[in-house]
Amino acid sequence: MRDRPTAAAKKFEQLARELEQQIAAGVLRPGDRLPSVRQTCASRGVSPSTVFQAYYLLESRGLVRAAPRSGYFVAARAGGVLLPEPDTSAPQSGSQPVEVNDLIWACLGAARARDIVPFGSAFPSPSLFPLDRLRRALVSSTRRLQPWDMVEDLPPGNLRLKREIAKRYLRHGLTINTDEIVLTNGAMEALNLCLNAVTRPGDAVVVESPTFYVALQALQRLGLRAIEVQTHVREGVDLGRLAQVIELYRPKACWFMTNFQNPLGSLMPEAKKRDLVELLARHDLPLIEDDVYSELYEGKTAPLPAKAYDRRGLVLHCSSFSKCLAPGYRVGWAAPGRWAHEVQRLKLMTSLSGSIPVQAALAEYLQDGGYDRHLNSLRQSLQTQRNSLFDAVNRLFPDGTRVVRPAGGYFVWVELPVGVDAMALHRAALAQGISLAPGPMFSARAEFQHHIRLTCGQPWNEALERAMCTLARLIADVPRADAALRPLL
Repeated sequence: MRDRPTAAAKKFEQLARELEQQIAAGVLRPGDRLPSVRQTCASRGVSPSTVFQAYYLLESRGLVRAAPRSGYFVAARAGGVLLPEPDTSAPQSGSQPVEVNDLIWACLGAARARDIVPFGSAFPSPSLFPLDRLRRALVSSTRRLQPWDMVEDLPPGNLRLKREIAKRYLRHGLTINTDEIVLTNGAMEALNLCLNAVTRPGDAVVVESPTFYVALQALQRLGLRAIEVQTHVREGVDLGRLAQVIELYRPKACWFMTNFQNPLGSLMPEAKKRDLVELLARHDLPLIEDDVYSELYEGKTAPLPAKAYDRRGLVLHCSSFSKCLAPGYRVGWAAPGRWAHEVQRLKLMTSLSGSIPVQAALAEYLQDGGYDRHLNSLRQSLQTQRNSLFDAVNRLFPDGTRVVRPAGGYFVWVELPVGVDAMALHRAALAQGISLAPGPMFSARAEFQHHIRLTCGQPWNEALERAMCTLARLIADVPRADAALRPLL
């Protein structure tokens, strides 16, 4: 397992976070010069390397710019000071039956047409993926498959692919045996199998607030109850409140996204991930970790999953290739710790196996190399697109708007002025050929009614800029709901 992150890594991230907060608060305004590297080293007692890493991180986020021989300056933004971030959520206490499928279907069912501007999509643009290379790998690997391979690999899945997945864990310092890895039909099946393995109907499961609607759908399907815990827009779930919830309600599991949480984009600091795992270990409480976005980070270092700090097999880690390599191939996996045998058994009982030719194709692609080059290109594209979307929200949306600027993934969470009805905005936007994800989809209680999630998975162009202008106009025009009834994030 990976050791704790270094103190230097913590220092540059902390320095970058503090400067970003100063920029968001308007203390540092567009055009202001940041303290010099020498000044910062002297005032904070850190090395020049730490300061440069912090400034590079802020530059990658579009918040500062480097001027040759002059230093670093807060990036100029149209409209002046950057919009502030939303506050931490404040969900109601207690466990809650989940009834979200009708709402989610109503929001997503009408937004799949090709001519819709996909700000509500759950996937990046297909143009960002190496589809030609994947097709060649599929043809090549299928030719080499022997008849017996098609049967032998059914359960537990293609061994070559499991080895490649285990190698990627090893690069992050995690030792995961291939016997623990269960190949699935996308991460969604992996998550559902893990949830099924650790709960029974009527049990309560802790989720973030807001949380990804797939988690809520899974809870509803299995007859489980949701306990929503307040979640910080940058650092993830509140561990103090989580500890209280565990004592009060005795849940059977937690389902969290520690890396670039959907919809907030929050990235839990690694020290906090370690504390999370230690907290859950004291209560022998399993964590289902949805980690499908961890490859889509900014900077040079991949974030670790909570699984990296697990010593007791309590973290059921789930991921897939759908968000970073091959959306339509539907290949995911689980590394379920002490529940590996049970998850494997449930897999056999439900879908038996994924597509063996597709698994073989991904194994060949990974073995041939090029995956990391693709990921580097994808990360750069998504970072550029995030900057463009964030800039458009900052320029175009009305006063009272708050927006999260994530450090990875491809979602941007927006709090609209109090009283704006996100569902009404969703309907009005669809009528204009624009999709978005309204906030009530992300809560068991249909909260976040003046919040939306926007996807920055498409290369920025004039059509997207026009669509953002249309959204800004619609925000001003949609009927206002009773502000007193709208919970705040």
